[in-house]
Amino acid sequence: MPRLPLAAAIYLAVAASALAQETPAPAPDTPQTRAATLDTITVTAQKRTENLQQVPISIQVLGTEKLEQLNVGDFEDYVKFLPSVSYQTFGPGFSQIYMRGVSSGGDGNHSASLPSVGVYLDEQPVTTIQGPLDIHVYDIARVEVLAGPQGTLYGASSQAGTMRIITNKPDPSGFEAGYSLEVNSVSHGGIGHVAEGFVNIPLQEKAAIRLVGWNQHDAGYIDNVFGTRTFPSWDEYTDGNGTIDNAAFAKKDYNDVDTTGARLALRLDLNDNWTISPTVMGQRATSNGLFAFDPVVGDLAVTHFYPERTEDRWTQAALTVEGKVGNFDITYAFAHLKRDDEVDSDYSDYSFWYDTLYAYGGSIYNDNGDLINPSQYIQGKDGYKKTSHELRIASPEDRRFRFVGGLFWQTHKHDIQQDYRIDDLAGDLSVPGWPGTLWLTKQIREDHDEAVFGEMSFDFTDRLTATAGFRSFRVDNTLKGFHGFASYIEDDPDNPTDAFCPDPSTPFMNAPCVNIDKRVREHDTIGKINLTYKLSDTKLLYATWSEGYRPGGNNRRGSLPPYVSDYLTNYELGWKTTWLDNSLSFNGSVFRQEWKDFQFSILGANGLTEIKNANQAQIDGMELELNWAATYNLNISGGAAFYDAKLTENFCGLTDA
Repeated sequence: MPRLPLAAAIYLAVAASALAQETPAPAPDTPQTRAATLDTITVTAQKRTENLQQVPISIQVLGTEKLEQLNVGDFEDYVKFLPSVSYQTFGPGFSQIYMRGVSSGGDGNHSASLPSVGVYLDEQPVTTIQGPLDIHVYDIARVEVLAGPQGTLYGASSQAGTMRIITNKPDPSGFEAGYSLEVNSVSHGGIGHVAEGFVNIPLQEKAAIRLVGWNQHDAGYIDNVFGTRTFPSWDEYTDGNGTIDNAAFAKKDYNDVDTTGARLALRLDLNDNWTISPTVMGQRATSNGLFAFDPVVGDLAVTHFYPERTEDRWTQAALTVEGKVGNFDITYAFAHLKRDDEVDSDYSDYSFWYDTLYAYGGSIYNDNGDLINPSQYIQGKDGYKKTSHELRIASPEDRRFRFVGGLFWQTHKHDIQQDYRIDDLAGDLSVPGWPGTLWLTKQIREDHDEAVFGEMSFDFTDRLTATAGFRSFRVDNTLKGFHGFASYIEDDPDNPTDAFCPDPSTPFMNAPCVNIDKRVREHDTIGKINLTYKLSDTKLLYATWSEGYRPGGNNRRGSLPPYVSDYLTNYELGWKTTWLDNSLSFNGSVFRQEWKDFQFSILGANGLTEIKNANQAQIDGMELELNWAATYNLNISGGAAFYDAKLTENFCGLTDA
């Protein structure tokens, strides 16, 4: 819902003092006398510092000034201004990003495919299955969106594109501080507020720290209205006592969110060539309620019967070392991300339909043998630990032949716990060791990725440049743990889910046993070729062939085979042009993407997610972007994206008998 600001921001900057001069100061330019020109935007999308208009890829950028003008505060705020990007959200911290019409094939489920879009915070990847970090947008230098496969430089999960969030860095040149206070009103909801601030402190001539903090309250706008629900079979077996209500949880504007976070960064210039930049950043977001509504109940309203709450906590420690060896630039980037999510969800809608279709309520009882309320609710805990290293070397940018290349290593561990609960459930219906738990998922998923990569460019003339790139990678996915009902601990080879426990069995992470232990490994090489022709200093054309990939993985149902990596091949023609003395830019591209063996998810028996590789698909598209500095005080920007996606082979070709 839109926020309506009621208070303005306040900014303070203190620069280094200057010596007084006796010469008269020139008359300052006024908005009427200054030329209306577009700002020069610098990006690092190709692992080098470059002018946006000279980068031969489809890239959209929101800089600091634009982010402030658009009142951007979080992921949902900025993504809607990016034509190449679409998204699906289930609330703060639970969003899936799509680019150029390429879906991830999942919905953030812990057993789903990895995302098809890579997300980076500065130099470090922060992509998780659940979705990207919902980073509060304050003191951010820019957001870069690289559309199309970025597999050679960014690797796994940058299949359809890459999103980079670049923070402002410590600056030893002077003290600077700022803060912003806001009170806002949510349409059809309550009152929220935002308080945020930063301080940049030089420690000495070659060192500085930057501290940023924020606190935000987003008011709710969804009402959980009073209602009742009757479970047919439970009602029948208990002589009309099968009705429940949500009086204890009914509340107006119940989906509020509180977010608190901070970032501490240090810059230390060891000498003229080497810089060390450690950063620690963390955030905690607590949200209540549901971020959807039921049109049967009413506009912006639901009727739910259990508390719904999410707590998303994450901390990232990062280190970037930049320097020179001779004329070559060396960069080392390390990051360790720890993310913990706790989720309470109402599952009574499913319980009602289980009862309606299968008379499920007639078999849910307590230790006394009495039938009880069969409504379920979920208590989920997901823990992520992600560590990455990248070592990169780049040749001088002013050479006719230049290159950038490096080594990459990443491990991603996901501790999964999904606890489907029924209050007062009998002990013989509960998973052993988990009273009240009808179904338990307790697993560890690990994804490992190693790669060597590089891109080389050669200027045939002052106008024509060719670039070739590659990435050779190895991926390794393991899934181990338990999932199932209490009955799954029995040694029953006829169990329809192939999820029985072996005899004898050994407990695993407090679960009864290990009934799934799978591993899949893959290796391959992908590439990129680009030709760029400069019509003039302000206009260029480019043609690109590029590939992106997403690693495969394991299905948690024992009888299902693993799914393999899927690949996206991109054929693209694009242009970047600047007109009218740098007051107008017009960029665009047309492309065809061929998607091979794409991963897709279905719900199989017992509602378990199953992932399969389908056959082939094709996406044709066009992207356009226009920026015009109409006057010194007026900039007009616009963008559009058009996609035509279709299947080119039998959707279930790989699953046919």
